[in-house]
Amino acid sequence: MAVSTCPIPLLTPYKMGNFNLSHRVVLAPLTRNRSYGNIPQPHAILYYSQRASDGGLLITEATGVSDTAQGYPETPGIWTKEQVEAWKPIVEAVHQKGGIFFCQIWHVGRASSYAFQPNGQAPISCTDKGVTPGLDGMDWSPPRRLRTDEIPGIVNDFRLAARNAIEAGFDGVEIHGANGYLLDQFMKDQVNDRTDEYGGSLENRCRLPLEVVEAVANEIGPDRVGMRLSPFAGYMEAVDSNPEALGVYMANALNRFGILYLHAIEPRMVRMNDRLETPHSLLPMRKAFKGTFIAAGGYNREEGNKAVAENYTDLVAFGRLFLANPDLPRRFALDAPLNRYNRATFYIPDPVVGYTDYPFLEDNTTNSD
Repeated sequence: MAVSTCPIPLLTPYKMGNFNLSHRVVLAPLTRNRSYGNIPQPHAILYYSQRASDGGLLITEATGVSDTAQGYPETPGIWTKEQVEAWKPIVEAVHQKGGIFFCQIWHVGRASSYAFQPNGQAPISCTDKGVTPGLDGMDWSPPRRLRTDEIPGIVNDFRLAARNAIEAGFDGVEIHGANGYLLDQFMKDQVNDRTDEYGGSLENRCRLPLEVVEAVANEIGPDRVGMRLSPFAGYMEAVDSNPEALGVYMANALNRFGILYLHAIEPRMVRMNDRLETPHSLLPMRKAFKGTFIAAGGYNREEGNKAVAENYTDLVAFGRLFLANPDLPRRFALDAPLNRYNRATFYIPDPVVGYTDYPFLEDNTTNSD
């Protein structure tokens, strides 16, 4: 079957700062729990290179910035020399395919437990209010509220992680400010109950995330920095009473640092009048931010094409579809059927099953194009 000479919107080229993307299909950051002892493993070389394409943007799974940043089993870090060295062949494999590779740097904050913390200490956060034990089947431990004088150390952890990512060969970093983790905890007014300069007003709650952005941009250059935000989401009970204001404030504030991209998670659809709708939109954030905009949140081919065609976003990040279809851009080009993902194998430690064993188009069709 012949590919149409007129590419679909998702497969049109795009210039993202200094990077020339050949298409707009981005691998979303996906926790896979296969980095034993917090060290990226050789099997990740195959996993990421399978999903790499010439001029395609990939974002790593969330990667811890320090030994207090962990909250889940077998997630990678980038705070030690050993971790940096382990990432190098993974990055090299993506670059050999012509891919552009960003490392998502992460601190879970209170979304952790004593078992994942050094010396069994309490997780750290903006608050001493914990995540409800049992949420998502996890045994969350009560956090310890960070002292004001400890906060520069957190900023420095992100800065050093960004430096390490560049040393490992990554093209840039994505600062994880979403999904109810540490930076999101500071931003959301239903979690942050501080009375110092890092709590209270919108500006104060956004102070730490923006200090992290500034430090990282100064360390590696703003043209290598993205940020992920989820103002509308309530992951890990991190909710804000005015998500629109939070999203637009952050989008405008990020412009001050001239960072490369803003990656935002769509508001959840809710059932209204017998159909799925959302009263919210990323459009005000998209209009406020002056760099590249990436939208994520359950997109399929048709929805992604529409979002790009209507200039709602520049790029679209795909998670589960890309997990299950390593050749997703090619399948989109051919409008080929997609492999179905198996949720049961998303987070198991197996180095092959549910990880590198999803078939490519050639593997399950008799005729190639």
